[in-house]
Amino acid sequence: MTKKSILIGIAGGTGSGKTSVSHEIVKEFKTGEVAVIQLDSYYKDLAHMSFEERNKQNFDHPEAMDFELLHNHLSTLMKGESTNIPCYDFGSHTRKEESELIEPHHVLVLEGILALWDSLLRDLMDIKLFVETPDDIRFIRRLTRDRVERERTTQSVIDQYLHTVRPMHKQFVEPTKIYADLIIPEGGRNTVAIDLIRTKIKSILPNKRA
Repeated sequence: MTKKSILIGIAGGTGSGKTSVSHEIVKEFKTGEVAVIQLDSYYKDLAHMSFEERNKQNFDHPEAMDFELLHNHLSTLMKGESTNIPCYDFGSHTRKEESELIEPHHVLVLEGILALWDSLLRDLMDIKLFVETPDDIRFIRRLTRDRVERERTTQSVIDQYLHTVRPMHKQFVEPTKIYADLIIPEGGRNTVAIDLIRTKIKSILPNKRA
């Protein structure tokens, strides 16, 4: 495959600060140069299950993700072609009928807790990052986000964290930091790491714009 884009993978536990790192990395680049893709958009569609069955699924396990579709879409974008990425409804645990058209960009950023899990995805990446943040801080952020953005109750967030999020983090997410080119403590507040990443991107970009 002739690559016309560079791909950056950003992994880390829930609430670790992956989104803030993404924003800090891309904010100095021009509009249209960088596209951020959320791994969460690629949860498998559970429309064939009852709502009760969907609520029992483990969404922090790698099997919850459609890595094959994601790999196909990223490969398409990196060849300089547009693609439609799914839109996921977290309330119903299903994909929405509409999708989001993503045009080719010089830089693609894939962000998600399991962004570094799949070996085929890692092979596409030019830069692999892992954001590391203490567990207590991550839980507080998760609790706040799920209550506000996903209309979850405090108890449901706690139960999910203890039963699936925490054990899955230990089993599947944290081990992927061995694949990272750079481990970033403190997320987007780590200005030294952010500057290093921006410099690396700029050193690669001229070779990708031909």
